[in-house]
Amino acid sequence: MKKMNRGVLTALSAIGLAQGMKILTHKRVTGEWDLKQVATTGGMPSSHSAGVSALSTYIAAHKGSRHTETALATIFGVIVMYDAQGIRRHTGEIAKLVNDLENNFVMLSKDFPSLEFVEREKDLKELLGHQPLEVLGGAIFGSVLGFISAKYENK
Repeated sequence: MKKMNRGVLTALSAIGLAQGMKILTHKRVTGEWDLKQVATTGGMPSSHSAGVSALSTYIAAHKGSRHTETALATIFGVIVMYDAQGIRRHTGEIAKLVNDLENNFVMLSKDFPSLEFVEREKDLKELLGHQPLEVLGGAIFGSVLGFISAKYENK
């Protein structure tokens, strides 16, 4: 039986561990245990950042910083992290505004019975992206894991 690609295993491990860490950070912030945090988007640390940082650091430590694979993984990682803290976070902020707007329409429709407004059963999901600190936390965690994985393999 062939072994799984070490870079893939390192990145997937970083993603899984970062998702698990969200349970602990949620407990620290809210004081409540919530196992559902393991399957959420957003939050600390960013599992997207952890995964791409683990992969690019692993490749850099394993192949060298001047290798083409390192360049590809790094550029891919920068794009993913930019998206996580930029576009996805802004999408979540827009969802919050839409949810607030709908709540205002619900209140307004009570004052004007002739106004026909059908309320959605479920709000849009608001926590989609990351704050820059969450992305940084994931990147640091992933980089450490990627470095350790490469050093462990080389022994």
